[in-house]
Amino acid sequence: MPLLLPSSLYGLARPFLFGFDPEHAHEITLDGLARTQNTPLACAYSAPRVDDPVTLAGLTFPNRVGLAAGLDKNARCIDAFAAMGFGFVEVGTVTPKAQPGNPKPRMFRLPQRDALINRLGFNNEGLDAFLANVQKARFRKSGGGKSPMLLGLNIGKNAATPIERAVDDYLACLDGVYPHADYVTINISSPNTANLRTLQSDEALDALLGAVAERREALATRHGKRAPLFVKIAPDLDEAQVAVIAATLQRHRMDGVIATNTTLAREAVAGLPHAEEAGGLSGAPVREASNRVIAQLRTALGKDFPIIGVGGILSAADARTKIAAGADVVQIYTGLIYRGPALVRETAQALLRDRSKA
Repeated sequence: MPLLLPSSLYGLARPFLFGFDPEHAHEITLDGLARTQNTPLACAYSAPRVDDPVTLAGLTFPNRVGLAAGLDKNARCIDAFAAMGFGFVEVGTVTPKAQPGNPKPRMFRLPQRDALINRLGFNNEGLDAFLANVQKARFRKSGGGKSPMLLGLNIGKNAATPIERAVDDYLACLDGVYPHADYVTINISSPNTANLRTLQSDEALDALLGAVAERREALATRHGKRAPLFVKIAPDLDEAQVAVIAATLQRHRMDGVIATNTTLAREAVAGLPHAEEAGGLSGAPVREASNRVIAQLRTALGKDFPIIGVGGILSAADARTKIAAGADVVQIYTGLIYRGPALVRETAQALLRDRSKA
């Protein structure tokens, strides 16, 4: 994932960089970011942060553009992403134990549609390594008097954990990440861990969120802070399923929802190379499904429930469609691969202008 270049050079370099296997390019880029963050070389991808503060779930987001989870699964590059001007960054998904994920190859570009398919499968180094990296990050101390970027920590279950014991994994991760997170995301919507999406069903979701909410109360007392809890859901839900999820979120006093994860649908990429690869499709083809779920959530949840919109943001105009659908703030991921770091500031500036006109 070639992020390590000044924005002015990104368009020239992208064809060469896209010659690498997608996962190999991803690993090279994260290694480079990890080595150069907090050094003079970070100027290659740094940009002034756009200040457009918004308060959600009791938190002040410095601007409305965040990094979605999945790119930095092991929390190695938090300071590098902070330097790109994000208002908030979400890292993970982390699982209690390290796991290799699914067999390679497991990531595929579909450049004709500005899309990716991945079936990584929560590959990560485990909770202990993740927390060690989180604690090394310096971003909270380098704001120059400004509000620091917010950090979301995204948690999931190990592939080897039976689905009926999934709650145990989420609680173990919640215990670990809670003291270090500005907010915690419960990821129940990746298509790449067997049966994970069944946790979005009525009874399973009710049990999981009930347990998580109860544990959060104990952790809030223990640590003297109440970290907001967000739940990340899939785009492949009908209106009735969205309504059930919305009611369950409210019943268990969740603080927000992230809509959406990747899609299993393939209509938008039918006939293209790699289109039939198993995994979650991200990028431009998920935009409309994501916006539909966001709009349904906004109707079901009312005007004040925080929604983070993600899926298919390749331009500032795409981010505007998320806000118009009902999102409060947005996250990007695949857009970074196709557009580079300039997308962060471009989007944040556009949303600021829209807000100032309102």
